[in-house]
Amino acid sequence: MNQAAPIRVLIVDDSASVRQTLAGILAAAPDITVLGTAADPFIAARRIQEEVPDVIILDLEMPRMDGLTFLRKIMAQRPIPVIICSTLTEAGSRMLFEVLEAGAVEVLPKPRIDTRQFLMESSIRFCDAVRAAARARLRPGRAPSRTVEAKLTADAVMPPPLPGRAVAETSRIVCIGASTGGTEALRDVLEALPADCPGIVIVQHMPERFTAAFAKRLDGLCAIAVKEAEDGDAVRPGQALIAPGGRHLLLQRSGGHYTVAVKDGPLVSRHRPSVDVLFRSTAQCAGSNALGILMTGMGDDGAAGLLEMRRAGALTLAQNEESCVVFGMPKEAIDRGAAARIVPLDRIAHEILLADAPTPPRRPASAK
Repeated sequence: MNQAAPIRVLIVDDSASVRQTLAGILAAAPDITVLGTAADPFIAARRIQEEVPDVIILDLEMPRMDGLTFLRKIMAQRPIPVIICSTLTEAGSRMLFEVLEAGAVEVLPKPRIDTRQFLMESSIRFCDAVRAAARARLRPGRAPSRTVEAKLTADAVMPPPLPGRAVAETSRIVCIGASTGGTEALRDVLEALPADCPGIVIVQHMPERFTAAFAKRLDGLCAIAVKEAEDGDAVRPGQALIAPGGRHLLLQRSGGHYTVAVKDGPLVSRHRPSVDVLFRSTAQCAGSNALGILMTGMGDDGAAGLLEMRRAGALTLAQNEESCVVFGMPKEAIDRGAAARIVPLDRIAHEILLADAPTPPRRPASAK
């Protein structure tokens, strides 16, 4: 049986130590090979002329030409999946959105090697990002499937639901999970929602410090309020709470209302925050009052949780293949029977409002 060719990566960063660290991380993965490194975009351009990589990892602050300008040139002249690796996007929501709007598939911080745990998590994050980027839909086409590796489940953070446990009636809640391609997809959905939409809780796979900038930028673009979730935040109509990078987010009940809990814990389904953790907590405390939506992303995080939500009586949706950047997470949910319906990206906001609409009273049968 022929093995697939390894994913070829070009690393572009003016720091020799960062180039060396990234090359070492990627070289340890059997399905990834480092095609080369470059200290600035001009050297990178010459390397691309010699051999086109499958994925580029690109810094933003570099001599002679900044990374954002180079990214725009790549996307205009010869689109290649690009992962931005920089500290600049951690603090600035504007820069974060500029690189995403310019076509970056993923944005990651510089790899951390100060402890063994951080090195391990940086390795997982970068290798998974490269795999997702290599399969990203930059133009119409199908993304190849990927074998899902063994990983922790939501059991690592909270126990599974008890059989037959009933959930009391309360207000409608919307829970959304997304990964690669999700930042721009979420923007499309949230911008289309009115200020009186139901409360929304979101897990978007992003590193620490990035989610605050992401939420701040969305808050300035949308009619609804958007903020990075804090422990104990109430879930309110007209507001979206985004899980902070590096922390799990759980839904919990407080009387007839919902709040969120922000918790530490291990990587679940290779992620922290994990969609599975959010969806499981929603299944347990919201039941049929919830709407679960799984959007574009690599891997299978959220598929098991969405199935738990459906079994608890929630309406569940998966984004369709044609509108996904990477049709991984939604496909897993669909294959497991977790999604009641499959919808395109431009219909998701409508589905949220439709699910929140009151059911008209049934007319009594006419007397004869």
